Amino acid sequence: MMKKIYILSAIFFGFALVSCEPEFKNPVDTEAKANPGQADFSKYVAVGNSLSAGYMNGTLHKSGQANSFPKLLADRMKEAGGGEFTQPYMDDDTKDIGGMVVGNTVILQPKLIVNAGRGTVERINATPTIQLQPHPGPYNNMGVPGAKIYHYVYNGYGNSQNLLNGTANPYFVRMASNPNASVLEDVLAQQPTFFTLWLGNNDVLWYATSGGDGVNQTGNTDPTTYGPNDLTDPGLFAYIYNQILQALTANGAKGAVATLPDVASVPYMTTVPYNPVPLNDSTASALNNAYAQYNGGLQLALQNGLITQEEASKRTITFHAGKNALVIEDESLTDLSALGLPSIRQTTENDLVVLPAASIIGQPDPLNNNLLMGITSPLADKWVLTETEVAETRAVTAQMNAVIRALAQQYDLALVDMEAAMNELVQGLRLDDNSIYTANYFNGLATMPNLFFSLDGVHPNTKGYVILANKFIDAINEKYGSTLRKYDPGYFDANITILNKN
Repeated sequence: MMKKIYILSAIFFGFALVSCEPEFKNPVDTEAKANPGQADFSKYVAVGNSLSAGYMNGTLHKSGQANSFPKLLADRMKEAGGGEFTQPYMDDDTKDIGGMVVGNTVILQPKLIVNAGRGTVERINATPTIQLQPHPGPYNNMGVPGAKIYHYVYNGYGNSQNLLNGTANPYFVRMASNPNASVLEDVLAQQPTFFTLWLGNNDVLWYATSGGDGVNQTGNTDPTTYGPNDLTDPGLFAYIYNQILQALTANGAKGAVATLPDVASVPYMTTVPYNPVPLNDSTASALNNAYAQYNGGLQLALQNGLITQEEASKRTITFHAGKNALVIEDESLTDLSALGLPSIRQTTENDLVVLPAASIIGQPDPLNNNLLMGITSPLADKWVLTETEVAETRAVTAQMNAVIRALAQQYDLALVDMEAAMNELVQGLRLDDNSIYTANYFNGLATMPNLFFSLDGVHPNTKGYVILANKFIDAINEKYGSTLRKYDPGYFDANITILNKN
C-alpha cells in the first residue's frame, strides 16, 4: 500500500494562541444626533438570510446576533430618529455556542472554534441547549439563515410539521409569528418605514459550496421541484424579488438593497489550492504507472473519434515532483464507461476546491483503504466546483445582480454594491483609516486583526459585519442625504474563540 500523503488535514496556526472571547466595544453614543435626510428610520426591518441574522463561525449564536449588520445599522439609526430594533436572540444559549436540539437530538451544530493544541478549526466540544420551540415574532431582524428567495413567500416555512419534508426552516419555526405565516407576511405586518434587502445569496451559494452537487434550474420556475443545492432560475428570482419590493414600498417605505458577491470571493471556495499534492520523483513515477492504462484508454477513444484531442489532453492524468493537481470526477466529460473509463481528470486553476476537502485529501478512501482520496481515488463532485460549474454560478449571479440593480433604480432605492466590495476584499479592502482587510482564511494571529471572515469561511466575523454595516451606511447617506455615523472596525473583537487544548 502506498504511504499516506497528508495534504491539508487542518488549518495550522503557527503562533501562541490564547482564549479569546468577544468584547462589545464602541457603544452607541446616546447623546449623538444624526440627520435622517429624506428617510424615516422609525420602523426599520431587515429582510435577508444568515448574513442579516448575524450568523458566524458556522452557527447562529447570541454574540454574533448582537453584532449583526442590521443591529449595528439600527443603533446608528437611533441617532436619527430610529425606533427599537428587536431580534430573535438565542437567549437560552447561556454558553454562547449556538446550535439547536429537539429533545436530546442535535439538529443544528454549535459554533466552530480554534483548537490551539492541534492547530485546527473544529466544532466546540459542547452540546447545544437551545430547544426548537416557538419564540413568536415578528422581529425587526427578519434574517432567516438558509432562506432562499422563494422561501420568503412560502406559507408554512415556519411550521414544525413541515420539517420532515424539508419545506420548513428551524430558525423560522423559532421566530415565526404563527406556523402558517410567510416570512414576508411577518415583515409587512410591522409596516416598515425603512428596510434593507439582501436576498439571493443562498440561491447561488448552496450550489457552489456543495461543489455543484445540484441542478442548474435556469428555465424552471417551479421551486417545488428544486433540490436544496440547486441554482435558482433567474426569472423566478426576478419575479419574487420584484414582488417583495412592490410590497415593501407600497406605503412609501424607503430602503437599501444589496447585490450578490461572486462565489470566488469567499475563503470557503478559495483556501484549498487546486494543486495541494506534494510528491517526490519516485512517488510521482509510481502514480504515473498506476494511471498508464487509463491514459492509454483515452488515446484509444481519441483514435476512434469518441473524444477530441482537447478533451483527451484535459483528461490525461500525469504527476511530477513538486505540487500536483487533484484527481476528480467531472460529469461534464464525455461518457466513456463503455470502454471502462471513468469520467475523471485533474484539477486546474479554474476549479474551486471547497474548504472541507482539506480534511480528506490524501487520506485513505473509506471504501478502499488502499486508495488515497484525490490521488488514486478521485474526489466526488461535492468536493470541487468545476470550471463549468463556476461559469454556471457566475452566469446566474450576474443575471440576479442585473435584476437587483434594475429594480433598485425602478423603486428609487439605495444600492449597496456588495459584489464590488467583496471583489475588492479579495485584493485587499482599504478602509478610510487606511487599514486593509482581506478575504484570506485564518493562518495565524499575525493576520487575524485584518481578517473579514469568521471560521466557517463564508460568513463575516464581527469586524466583517461592521464593514458591511458601513457599506450600507455609505449607500443610505448618499441616497437619502442622511448623516448616519460609520463605525471603526478596530474597536471590535473578531469574535473568535481560541482554546488551548489537545
